[in-house]
Amino acid sequence: MSDFTLDQLREQVRGAVIAPGDDGYDQARRVYNAMIDRRPRAVVRVANAGDAATAVRFARANDLEVAVRGGSHSVPGFGTVDDGVVIDLAGMRGVRVDPGARTARAEGGATWGDFNAATYPYGLATTGGIISTTGVGGLTLGGGIGYLARGFGLSCDNLVSADVVLADGRIVVANEEENADLFWALRGGGGNFGVVTSLEFQLHPVKDIYGGPMFFSLDDAADVLRFYREFIDDAPEQFGGFPAYQIAPPLPFIPEERHGEPFLAFVSCWAGPLDEGEAVLKELRDVAPVVAEHVGPMPYPALNSAFDALVPPGLQHYWKANFVRSLSDEAIAAHLAHGPKVPVVNSTMHIYPINGAVHRVAPDATAFAYRDANFATVIAGMWPDPAQNSANTQWVRDYYAATAPLSEEGGYVNFMAGDDQGRVAVNYGGNYDRLRTVKRAYDPDNVFHLNQNIAP
Repeated sequence: MSDFTLDQLREQVRGAVIAPGDDGYDQARRVYNAMIDRRPRAVVRVANAGDAATAVRFARANDLEVAVRGGSHSVPGFGTVDDGVVIDLAGMRGVRVDPGARTARAEGGATWGDFNAATYPYGLATTGGIISTTGVGGLTLGGGIGYLARGFGLSCDNLVSADVVLADGRIVVANEEENADLFWALRGGGGNFGVVTSLEFQLHPVKDIYGGPMFFSLDDAADVLRFYREFIDDAPEQFGGFPAYQIAPPLPFIPEERHGEPFLAFVSCWAGPLDEGEAVLKELRDVAPVVAEHVGPMPYPALNSAFDALVPPGLQHYWKANFVRSLSDEAIAAHLAHGPKVPVVNSTMHIYPINGAVHRVAPDATAFAYRDANFATVIAGMWPDPAQNSANTQWVRDYYAATAPLSEEGGYVNFMAGDDQGRVAVNYGGNYDRLRTVKRAYDPDNVFHLNQNIAP
């Protein structure tokens, strides 16, 4: 295999192989975070799992690094690499639904928009993310926090089976019966173990929800955050919602004179009976006056895609995150000090609830270890102008520095930045040693190391 050439690779895969000098190379190498600029030896737009296996074998035969790109939302830019091979799954976006079994199988390049479009006609869904352009595979492999997590668990808790291309080019199935140790590690362990070319999920009866964003003045932010802390502790599990610092975009339901003003927003999702939604949100409305809102019955996919326009490809990205057990008065004070400084309309801070069904899974049942955390915070710096990189990155760092001492040591791997490699062990807590054991079994040479890496 040492003479496995690029021309031979082109002959052996069904998908396109794009190399420097080829038409479309600059587009093919582009990733979500515009801060990342890499020049791969080849981008292999795989058409199937066999193509992915061939691309892995090509990379290994030529001693090249391997990057795997699914939905392409990796903030650290793990979906590309200089002078290596990018396995691009974007051409594999099919989703097949079995309504009788209440399951759906998504290919490795599918986004949550693809997934929701396939399951919605059946009145079914599973826990996805907050942005519909997020990849199903990447979100799930890191855990999978979303609107439905309190009711149905994380995305990885709903994973039934996965097809995986391993570092030696073999294609295997991972589930509770086959390669069970690999299946355990995939549920939260990120992209450390192979190229996941399809994922099967358990679905739940969710079609239309009651919810949407509400905007509160900054003067009322403390009251809203304190209310949220108490309310979410024992709220019905059909409720998923979170507070966010957000500059008001120029939307028709927001008074024009307040466009561009920072607010404490609250995004709600009630997945129970629609006629109960208004009553569930009444307590929140009673906390403080609502400046603007777009709340009511809507298809679940509509809420899941409502903020896509704020995070188009090509922004600059720098994020930080932690898990939180208790939203203490000191933590709220830190949010009140730094949240209002959100620099641009694309940037934000969210405090996601991860109690309810997430807590009913044992910490060692999957690789996702923080089953006693109640919240997952993310400080998401996202902006269009590279001239603002230094100032906007500093906003994230200052905010994180104020909140991290009041949080757990670890955070959600999907929200980690490229400079967070030193946090990998604490992000997995008591599961880290077991993850290293699985890594040694399936990828002893650390072929899949362009991620929040678990070294063998």
